Amino acid sequence: MSSPPPAATPPTSADVARLAGVSRATVSFVLNDTAGGRVSEQTRQRVRAAATELGYVPHAAARSLRAGRTGVVLLVGSSAPIGPLFSRFYRELQSALRRHGYTSVLYGPSPGEGDEPARAWAELRPAAVLCLEPVLTPAGVELLHRSGTRAVFTLGTAPVAGAHALMMDQREVGATAGAHLLAAGRRRLGVVVPTDPGLDQFSGPRLAGVRAAAASALAGPVHALPLDWTEASGATAAERCRELGLDGVFGYNDEYAMLLLRSLQEAGLDVPGRIALVGADDLLLGRLLRPRLSTVHMTLPGGEALAALIDGVIADPASTPATSNLLTVRLIPRDSG
Repeated sequence: MSSPPPAATPPTSADVARLAGVSRATVSFVLNDTAGGRVSEQTRQRVRAAATELGYVPHAAARSLRAGRTGVVLLVGSSAPIGPLFSRFYRELQSALRRHGYTSVLYGPSPGEGDEPARAWAELRPAAVLCLEPVLTPAGVELLHRSGTRAVFTLGTAPVAGAHALMMDQREVGATAGAHLLAAGRRRLGVVVPTDPGLDQFSGPRLAGVRAAAASALAGPVHALPLDWTEASGATAAERCRELGLDGVFGYNDEYAMLLLRSLQEAGLDVPGRIALVGADDLLLGRLLRPRLSTVHMTLPGGEALAALIDGVIADPASTPATSNLLTVRLIPRDSG
């Protein structure tokens, strides 16, 4: 069998310049949209037509070497399961960044300690980094800035010195659920705490929020209910609710609350008669259950607002790091309590 023909040499900006009858500088001005009024519209069209005919695409790596950074916004993902709320948020943000002229890259969970994760991100020379993982350190922020990254944001539950902080107040999620249960007359409360360590940054503050609400209402102690994502663990948690005599539970989110709901029903514990149950996220499936699941509805800002913020910091990297609270919450009462 004959070997495949060698790949053709990719066209260069010099090839485009020859075909269009202009200088390489003019090609660079036009294709990078930096010419201002120095290049006529007729010349622009001729250069673009030549690039299209040759199949020429500017070399992003070479351009980033000249600029010291790329047009990439690195979205550092989390090892924790990402639900529909964050999936929708990321899609909107990626679309908005594209409209602002950036390429968004979703970077997987980052192993390592200290400044190791930031060093790996810096190798890509991103214009901005938006980090959901709780692995960024002040030293990592400084390293990113020194490598040419103009904007560093954290998206989570705790700020990091030197970075712009986009906060999601998880204590407020728990406090809202706890206040609802207490207002309904429930005094012996429990809170589901997923055993997945990737969820610790969310579950710990949510538990603290319920405990703060209970303390304000002079209610009794709030019990943590560890829960794996298994039916067997759900059955164990339901029995624990019986042993503790709980009359209200915040299920961490709708998915874990639905698992516990089924386990409570199978254990003969009526919801909401015996135990009121509240979730969070306001998933469609929670509205389809019987009893329908009460939930904490959470709202994040649209992607366009955040993309404009990122673009603004990239344009002014010396701006003082600021802290913004992104998350708004409200309780949606339904049939489960």
